[in-house]
Amino acid sequence: MKTEKEKMIAGEYYLAGDPILVKERRKAKNLLHRLNVTEYRMTKKAKEILAELIPNAGKSFYIEPPFHCDYGYNISCGDNVYFNVNCVVLDCAPVNIGSNVFFAPNVQIYTATHPLDAELRKTLENALLISIGDDCWIGGNTVICPGITIGKGCVIGAGSVVTKDIPDNSLAVGNPAKIIRKLNQEPQ
Repeated sequence: MKTEKEKMIAGEYYLAGDPILVKERRKAKNLLHRLNVTEYRMTKKAKEILAELIPNAGKSFYIEPPFHCDYGYNISCGDNVYFNVNCVVLDCAPVNIGSNVFFAPNVQIYTATHPLDAELRKTLENALLISIGDDCWIGGNTVICPGITIGKGCVIGAGSVVTKDIPDNSLAVGNPAKIIRKLNQEPQ
């Protein structure tokens, strides 16, 4: 029998009120409070907090507080990843981020989702993995929806809502985000 945490990470319906998950979210919130309120700058102590909150981050991982997430341990980053102010990562499912990825202010990454059926929604939720490839730039106020893959070398324009996968080397903008052109092609 799977635990609620195992179900959550696997993208299956789970009980968010499970005592273990509640405890893990509380731990993350306590670390975020220290990062966002007590430190608020990227000090040695803030780097220690980040290492505990997001243990699967590569070298040169930088967050400009405030930052918010559900668990932290479901976020994996390559090297040289930067989050600007007010980013939110609802990491109930894994969020896999490549190297050399830059997030502008107010980017929101949502793995969390809920059943469409109202009765199920009263007790259960689920989450879907999000992947972002190497060398991406995600513009300010972008929302990345559950289950999305953004390929390598992409730029997502400010204010976009990404509801479908974006292939490698694409410029995508809008709500919903649409591919404007490949980045290795001249504009028309």
